Amino acid sequence: MKGIFTVLIFLMQFQLVFGALPKNIDLKKPLPKVIRTCCAFGVDVKVVLLPFIKMSSITAPDLIGDHQFLGSKLENNGIIYTHKGGFIDMGHLRDIADLTTYFFALIKTNRVNGLKDFKLGREGGLKTLTVQVPKTFNDTDIAQLAGRIAYDLSAWHEISTWYGASSVPFVAERYSSFSVEDAYSNLLGVHLAIQSILSQKPYEQEMTLNIQKSLLLLNSVSSLEDTRNAMLLVKDIWWSGQARFPNKGLLKKRQYAILDQVSPLVLDQDMIEENPDYILFVPSKSTRQEPLKGLYTLKIKYNLKIPVKKVLGNHYSSEYITQNDFKEFVTYASTGKY
Repeated sequence: MKGIFTVLIFLMQFQLVFGALPKNIDLKKPLPKVIRTCCAFGVDVKVVLLPFIKMSSITAPDLIGDHQFLGSKLENNGIIYTHKGGFIDMGHLRDIADLTTYFFALIKTNRVNGLKDFKLGREGGLKTLTVQVPKTFNDTDIAQLAGRIAYDLSAWHEISTWYGASSVPFVAERYSSFSVEDAYSNLLGVHLAIQSILSQKPYEQEMTLNIQKSLLLLNSVSSLEDTRNAMLLVKDIWWSGQARFPNKGLLKKRQYAILDQVSPLVLDQDMIEENPDYILFVPSKSTRQEPLKGLYTLKIKYNLKIPVKKVLGNHYSSEYITQNDFKEFVTYASTGKY
């Protein structure tokens, strides 16, 4: 049984023809680092300086709309609790799915000459991407590579926000860094995007169908009230009922095991938190078992907020860090240090 969810998704990816990608993919510029509004974990979360406002970013399977590349209010995103996959953040899932699709189109378009220091915007510093794929790579291989790069960027978002990066000036995002639902939602989005890209049907249509299938497979609850009740079960255990958004104390539990594979954090009568049967793995090899990690470099020209010397040592002299350094930054964050 262990890992069967990953096997089911992986087997569905091997198709010969990919369908129509979204027409509004602009390969001349990067996608926004956050496409859809992210959710604060918890319900009825109070807001700093706004005592009469409470936030509850939850939704339900019958309330979410069709998937739209780059988002739409009609998607009605939010968090849904699933008995086998834990809390799923639909905004995170859809964002990383679209990012995977974007990278698939970008890499495929530039497969002959490759990409060299392609600018991906700023987050904790200027991000650039270099990619060169073998001539033997097919569409499945490119989709796997695109998913790996997209997931790396989602990991960097968790890392950089922990160390002070933010989308809105003067509003720290540490309150959501390494949230218990983020990594699994992101990686599920990668797998569903790969499956949708390799389908013979339009991407958005397939994403809509695959999202519903995955929620069913993960045994999602059916209503807003069910997700609310699941949130309340971990109130003051996983999230604080006293802290106000965006206070960094809002999260009482964080998930730092986000590299290589992610276990969903689920609830049951014994409060056992990991469900090994539904572990998701970050794409790591091509169809010919070639490692993907050596085919690209995600490079960040880090700013002063990123404590490179503290994490990598005083001897570190480069003005860049890459995805190969992420493990050290996650490990350092797991100690509670900034």
